[in-house]
Amino acid sequence: MKISGRDILIPTSMVGNYPNPRWWDASFARQFEGNREPPDSLSREALEDAIGAIANDQERAGLDIISDGRVHGDNYADTAVYHYFRRLGYNLSGGHLGFPIYSRLHTGTVEQEIKRRGAIMVEQARALKRATSKPTKVQYTGVQVLAQCTNDLFYKSSRDRALAIAAAMNEDIREVDALGVDFIQLDEFTWPYFFEDWAIEAFNTAVEGVKNARIVVHVCWGNWGGTPAYYPDETGKPGEIYDLTKRKDSAKAPAATRAIVPKAYEANINVLNLENCGRRIDDMSGLDAFKEFPLPDNVDFWAGVIDVKSTITETATQVAERINNLLKVIPADRLGVTTDCGLILLQRYIAQDKLHALVEGVKLVREQIRQPIAAE
Repeated sequence: MKISGRDILIPTSMVGNYPNPRWWDASFARQFEGNREPPDSLSREALEDAIGAIANDQERAGLDIISDGRVHGDNYADTAVYHYFRRLGYNLSGGHLGFPIYSRLHTGTVEQEIKRRGAIMVEQARALKRATSKPTKVQYTGVQVLAQCTNDLFYKSSRDRALAIAAAMNEDIREVDALGVDFIQLDEFTWPYFFEDWAIEAFNTAVEGVKNARIVVHVCWGNWGGTPAYYPDETGKPGEIYDLTKRKDSAKAPAATRAIVPKAYEANINVLNLENCGRRIDDMSGLDAFKEFPLPDNVDFWAGVIDVKSTITETATQVAERINNLLKVIPADRLGVTTDCGLILLQRYIAQDKLHALVEGVKLVREQIRQPIAAE
């Protein structure tokens, strides 16, 4: 895969949130708004130092693509949702989300026109470019996610709301693109449940006009408190532990990847990044979807091969086995590997070990691929 003018075989990167340095969480995370403050400001220096530390963890592990780590908050909810609400002019008061895996989160309320009220990811992108000379990736929460967790008291339809969010994000994305970032990623982690009828239109609006960066869409099946996401049904009663294996017609349920493929191909993307082909069932059955619906010529595939819901670090051999399974369906020159999702819910030392495992597993596979070539 060609990245920044170099051919990289099975490039490595991490997805989304990374455990922040604890000094950042202790103070700066709750003060950072995303604005460009005076050059000598304490908060800007702190932001650059925090992203520099996270970039250093990735470089020490040997990742090929360095990500921003999403430090604009001190926890998953702040970085995934509330930072955007503040930048888009929301009132942060709102009821609980009626969605099992994210039921501890609150909606934000829209009472006025949604528009970009200051930078969202621009300062993080600047700090990341300053921190590394390697290829870079900047990540955004997806449009459908933000539109769905909005208590809307302003717009007449969900489509109007979504397109307003997309237009506001597009201003920011184009500014980040102009900084020379190699990849811009949108996390659409509610696509597995269903695509809103405006989902693809809104996504494409958000990335319209990007000239330099390659567009990545990341999709996963939940990462709040280490639990998998699911559709509730009448199988489980209130107060019971919800056993997904005992759901009605669970044997007939489609593989998780089929919830995404081929619909995701309609989006203007260069890379489709999925959680281990639907690691919800901890197997590789999701690869069957790519046999039925092959990747378009303009789309590469990145797969999560590191379980972020477990504190146990994979061995390099385990990672290599997962990659070899992927190679049965996805050509090596169109494959990249990542973590399943963000690592923020793990201790930082565990996250560091998992990044090392990812890189060491890829090294084993690269050697396997190159040995036959050398023998010829």
